[in-house]
Amino acid sequence: MERPFIGADRIDREGALKYLSTGQFLLLEKAGALVGCVYLEKKADRMYLGLLSIDPSHQGKGLGRKLMTAAEEFAVKEGCVAMDLRTISPRTDIQPFYEHFGYAVTGTSPMPADISMAVPSHFVHMSRSLRKAQEAR
Repeated sequence: MERPFIGADRIDREGALKYLSTGQFLLLEKAGALVGCVYLEKKADRMYLGLLSIDPSHQGKGLGRKLMTAAEEFAVKEGCVAMDLRTISPRTDIQPFYEHFGYAVTGTSPMPADISMAVPSHFVHMSRSLRKAQEAR
């Protein structure tokens, strides 16, 4: 969904391998096929969540919720007290998705110069207390 704003895929093989050196991916399979994934990186007592992706043919079936729940449960088991994420400002459709899960905007930051964007953009940071996530279950 970022292609209109970035002008390319948001990650390639080299990028995925780089992420594997700093964190890990949770994968969601259905009938032996990969249908979704999310990247997690522990930073002290917080977990960073990124690259949440569901195959377009499987979207709207609750799989994003399933991955979010699995990511939060993983973070709690790792001793984290909060989950942090960021979106790009042109993705105005995605912020309500995360707000539905209890995430709130905590700030913004500029887009790094090495990321070429097709439209002016910045990062929107969001966070959620994992204690609240546990209480909601």
